[in-house]
Amino acid sequence: MSAVSQTTPPPNPLRAYAAVTAAYWAFMLSDGALRMLVLLHFNTLGFTPVQLAWLFLLYEVAGIVTNLAAGWLAARFGLAATLYGGLALQIGALIALAQLDPGWGVAASVAFVMGVQGVSGVAKDLAKMSSKSAVKLLAPQEDGGLFRWVAALTGSKNAVKGLGFFLGAALLALAGFEAAVWGMAGVLALILIAVVLFLPAGLPGRIKSNEAWSGWRSKDVRVNRLSLARMFLFGARDVWFVVGVPVYFQSVLSDGTAEGRREAFFLIGSFLALWIIAYGAVQALAPRLLGRKGQPEAETTRKAIFWSGLLVPIPFLLAGAAWAAGGPSAWFTATLVGGLLVFGFVFAVNSSVHSYLILAFGSAERITRDVGFYYMANAAGRLIGTLLSGLSYQIGGLPLCLATAGIMALASWLAARRLSAV
Repeated sequence: MSAVSQTTPPPNPLRAYAAVTAAYWAFMLSDGALRMLVLLHFNTLGFTPVQLAWLFLLYEVAGIVTNLAAGWLAARFGLAATLYGGLALQIGALIALAQLDPGWGVAASVAFVMGVQGVSGVAKDLAKMSSKSAVKLLAPQEDGGLFRWVAALTGSKNAVKGLGFFLGAALLALAGFEAAVWGMAGVLALILIAVVLFLPAGLPGRIKSNEAWSGWRSKDVRVNRLSLARMFLFGARDVWFVVGVPVYFQSVLSDGTAEGRREAFFLIGSFLALWIIAYGAVQALAPRLLGRKGQPEAETTRKAIFWSGLLVPIPFLLAGAAWAAGGPSAWFTATLVGGLLVFGFVFAVNSSVHSYLILAFGSAERITRDVGFYYMANAAGRLIGTLLSGLSYQIGGLPLCLATAGIMALASWLAARRLSAV
């Protein structure tokens, strides 16, 4: 099989990298804010944990389908086109969400928001695949340059998304749901115009390939095994992150009054924002933490397995503490916050190593397809985690929610261990 880019690399790859990163930042800021807006707004309206989980399910389903299609689309139409498409779809999703009528019943509201979130899911994964694939083609290959560039992109993205969580909670408290959504759509439209005008010519574009649509699954066993580990890794996070812990914190922090709800919004948004920002900072520092420069790929793989194993006991210990507490208490809430910060540190190292390995394993000839398949597994993990987050919290409260996260982390470690056999 032969494949060549139809565009020459930009004369200044660092400038192209900066433009792609800026576009990705803008998208992830709105993505984080939108998630907080939807979660806190509908929890305030009395939606159950399972109903809240349903709001995000189509978002994750759309991510699975999009990641399979996005690699093929980018190979045919270019990375710039899929990046622009992701931003444009997010603007459309925000405008549609502003049309939500408070007078609709629960079923109609859930169905409508699920549809809008589905569009947002398509947009998110178009933007993510475009940005990550561009790094593979732009980054210097010597002295660990690929690991540094992808770690910087991923780490900064998560810091920006964390800021988006706080922004969404703050906008909901200060401006209300509809005004917040319209404001975000307007700002993102201006950013899209700027990106179209200033993205430098020469961003790697269409790739000639004799692979058909059916070539979505990677032929490299390492990519497939890493993708399986990635699926369970993100399932372990979203089991507690999407519904369980935010709903628990809102039950603890809010006294039911309007003022109490606003204070709870700020506190929950602040904690989740700080968690994501710290997670992003650790991701950016991962190359230094792991000593990647000049390191053989096999050694990085070994470290990926080691760090995957470190994650497993943390959610199980938190589940035991939640069960022992028997309900909300000051000591348990403090333990939960500390434990989730430790979880975030170990999770961030795992995520950063995975993000490097997928680009190291993937071939330049089909990088958009391999990255798309990998992030399809990522979206599948979020889908499973989202569904289990609502179900486990509604059935067994926070103890079952955290224990389920532990089971997912264990499955991720078992999948990662198989990389050593390749």
